[in-house]
Order: sequence, then C-alpha cells, then structure tokens
Amino acid sequence: MGNKIKNVVINTLYKGWATLNEVSFSYKMKNESWVNQKRESYDRGDGATVLLYNKVKKMVILTKQFRVSTFLNGNDSGFVLETCAGMLDNDQPEACIIREIEEETGYRVNSVTKLFKAYSSPGALTEILHYFIAEYSEDMKVNEGGGLDSEHEDIEVLEMPFEFAVNMITTGEIEDIKTICLLQYAQINKIFNNS
Repeated sequence: MGNKIKNVVINTLYKGWATLNEVSFSYKMKNESWVNQKRESYDRGDGATVLLYNKVKKMVILTKQFRVSTFLNGNDSGFVLETCAGMLDNDQPEACIIREIEEETGYRVNSVTKLFKAYSSPGALTEILHYFIAEYSEDMKVNEGGGLDSEHEDIEVLEMPFEFAVNMITTGEIEDIKTICLLQYAQINKIFNNS
C-alpha cells in the first residue's frame, strides 16, 4: 500500500488530565490524489479492565460510579455499571489491573488472564484497553474497596449472578462497551461451564 500519510503536524489544543491534539496531515486517496485532513485526537493514556468471576457461586463483580461524559449524553443519573478498570500509569497491564482490583473492589488476586487488547474509540481516542478475566473467592477480600480517597473515587461494588448481569445488557442497564465485551466473552466461552 505504500505510505498513505505525510506532512503530519500536531498542535496541542489543551493539556490537563489528558491531552487534546489537533492533527493535520496529507492523506493519499485510492485514486492516488493527496488530500489535506485535520482531526482532533484525545490522549489520556492506555488502560486495563477485568471481569472478576466466581465459578462456584456463578457470580461476577461489577462497579458502579459516576461518569460525567455519560451524564452529558443522555444518562440522567450519570452512574454506570462497569467492570473494574484503570489507567496504566506507566505500569504493565497485568500489574495495573491487579492494583485496580484491590483499590476498586477490595479483592486481592494474584493472577489475571489476558484476553486481548483493543482500541476504545479509534475515531477520537488514542487509548488501547487491555482486557482480562480473573477468578475471585471470598477469602481474597482484604478491604471494602470503593476506590482511592486521594483520587476522589466513590465506587460501589456489586456482586451479582452472571446471568443477571448478561441480561442487563438486553435491558439497557449495562451500556458500557468494555463491560459488554467481557460479559459476552464469558458467555461465548462458557467460563462457568469449564472446570
């Protein structure tokens, strides 16, 4: 295919918790002509997410927290049910998600299983999200979870039957894409049926 992009110029529009860049570039079309394009790209770093599941009880753990962007786009309460997740913050994905599990849910797991990685919203975000699953049991509970006070996190920890969680996709109670992906992965791969 050859090089289809040249003359890339990045202009930072805003830098705070994340960075908003304006990217100008020349793009080679299928007809071999070059066109100038301009896009905005939001860089907040990469992250990791995990579906915590208990095979014996056939339960999963989800979190519920306020997400202002959903509030601005039709979610009247602003609260979202989702899988445990966090930003890598210069950690390896496995180390990140093990840390986040304890901070958010209060469970201390020793290992996680990597499933895949994917771009979250490639039209506007640079973020790659690393997806995991991990088994938990009651003896792994070391604190109440809920997130870090220093990060002003206010996370509710919810344990629910797996089938109930899957049904919440259909009812519209779960609208978070990473959570839908992980619940459907568990359903397709029958993780509760494997011994």
